Amino acid sequence: MRAILPNWKAQNWPAKLLVRWRAGWNSLRAQAVQQLRRGISPRRLALTLALGFVLGCIPVIGIPTALCAMIAILFRLNLPAMQAANYAAMPFQMALIVPLARMGRWIVPFAARKAVDFSALTHSPLALIRHSSARLLEEVGLLAGQALVAWLVVAVPVVLLLTVALTGLLRRVPALAQAE
Repeated sequence: MRAILPNWKAQNWPAKLLVRWRAGWNSLRAQAVQQLRRGISPRRLALTLALGFVLGCIPVIGIPTALCAMIAILFRLNLPAMQAANYAAMPFQMALIVPLARMGRWIVPFAARKAVDFSALTHSPLALIRHSSARLLEEVGLLAGQALVAWLVVAVPVVLLLTVALTGLLRRVPALAQAE
């Protein structure tokens, strides 16, 4: 039995675990640095950052990270740069949900109906869910759809404007100007 079980004291397992963790971390860090230093032109990096930022502002929480990853892989864009722009856009995503929903209601007026009565929330949030959970889900889905319509209308011009502006800025960075 003694030969099967490892001698934990003799092997100094915490130190070995720490060494393995550091080696894994250094490998991950080296791969990230390699991704970031990959020869990329200012125009392509500007497009990557613009797409990451605009996709990060999608008014439906939880979708942008996976969508950015899929688009970066599909179009062979710089994934770390796109995710960084996506994460930088998260505060804007939260701030733009209500304005985009209102703009969507203005763009798609036929979908607007009588709103759910949220006065029940002052007494008990569960009362609203128990009373009309299907209606609440329907309204939230409609609201998200209207916000997505507004986002689609705004997204294309913003990507174009950000790409042009960022290209001009990134061409001034000496390391990136050489890649072009």
